[in-house]
Amino acid sequence: MNRRNFCRNVAAANMAGAAAGSPKAGETASAITWSRRVPVRYQADVAVIGGGIAGVNTACAAARAGARVVLVERFGIPGGNLTTGGVASFCGETRGQGEIFDEIVGDLEKFQAIMPYLPYEKREARVFDHHILALVLQELLLRHRVKLLLHTRFVDVLRKGNRLTEAVLCGKSGPEALRAGIFVDCSGDADLTRRAGFAVRKGRPEDGMQLPMSVMFFVRHVTPAEFQAQLPPGWFHPVRREEDLPMTSVWPNGPGGNALKVKIPRFDSTDTESLTAAEIQARRRIWEVLDYYQREKKQPWRYDGCSPQIGLREGARIVGEYTLTVADLRAGRKFEDAVARGVFYLDGHKPDDDKRTYILPKDQLKVPPYQIPLGCLIARGADNLFMAGRCFSAEQLALSSARVSTSCSMMGQAVGIAAALCAEKKCRPADLDPREVRRRVEQKGGVL
Repeated sequence: MNRRNFCRNVAAANMAGAAAGSPKAGETASAITWSRRVPVRYQADVAVIGGGIAGVNTACAAARAGARVVLVERFGIPGGNLTTGGVASFCGETRGQGEIFDEIVGDLEKFQAIMPYLPYEKREARVFDHHILALVLQELLLRHRVKLLLHTRFVDVLRKGNRLTEAVLCGKSGPEALRAGIFVDCSGDADLTRRAGFAVRKGRPEDGMQLPMSVMFFVRHVTPAEFQAQLPPGWFHPVRREEDLPMTSVWPNGPGGNALKVKIPRFDSTDTESLTAAEIQARRRIWEVLDYYQREKKQPWRYDGCSPQIGLREGARIVGEYTLTVADLRAGRKFEDAVARGVFYLDGHKPDDDKRTYILPKDQLKVPPYQIPLGCLIARGADNLFMAGRCFSAEQLALSSARVSTSCSMMGQAVGIAAALCAEKKCRPADLDPREVRRRVEQKGGVL
């Protein structure tokens, strides 16, 4: 069975498993009207949906500027891909991102949990301990008096005209509402914006296919006496030849351990069944890849776990007042309303194979330092909606560079500053003076 068919079969098997809850042949899907009185339990100046690195920076920057902030995170820890996804490295330049990011790095250094600094030109990624980052981000949010809601799902949003009024959440207390003056979509997949009905884009123009996902897993080194291959006979489709491996990256993971990242293409992170199928395939591929390293390469590795969620590079991208383009990146374009900066190369892998194949030839991947304008972080047509992180307004290939954690941190700090200003001035994001936002970003340590 070739790998393309295997990917399809995983999705098909998962969907078949849910057949009991799906319409039978010849039937049409029905619909229900659901209503419930929901208590407005939380009120804020700024509501941040999503606690990844962009959401954390947004929340802390807004709180530092004097706003009352609520941050909603669906997992039990903040950090998103960097923690729950197990990514454990800051790609890009790690200095000059702003005071919030500096505080994060400083705390990791206190725990001796991050590589020493080198500029981006000498090392493209700075590895850290993702377990310790989860603690660092938690304590950072609490120091800034951010109201943190963990294990809490964003469900829906109410709007009046072009203004969002309340977000419906669901945690262990059941459905509750969060009322806010300004909302920020840091969900990565534009969950808030899609529910609100504002415009988004997804994937490449011709077929909507997203940048491929990856899954992280971890191994610990064992002695020869302890070593043995772990995958039982008859399980999955073990890799036996190097040319059959999916794209796999290996990097350090503390003393006596390694982290491995495996490419998982052809799934849609904004679709329930597709994302479920991606998680299923990812855990199978982990064992197929590990078996190759154990049996064929004789690596004395023992499985030590995997990330609780698959790593996502692209969900849906919100249509903003401006859309960042590849041409902007190639030109190193500067903007009057610049509030963030990117340096990372065009890291766009083809979304329809599992190899290390780039959308562009390798000699066309590098870009000069470029700026990200505030217009990319304001949702078009909305009166009180910002975004930060990988759901910001950009072309897919431009996103492949700007989605990295350092640039997302800068976006978050800028949006937090801007959101607090809007709350203070009681104005729309589009009515802000971007020069004031830029000035404050630079005052807070952002190098543009």
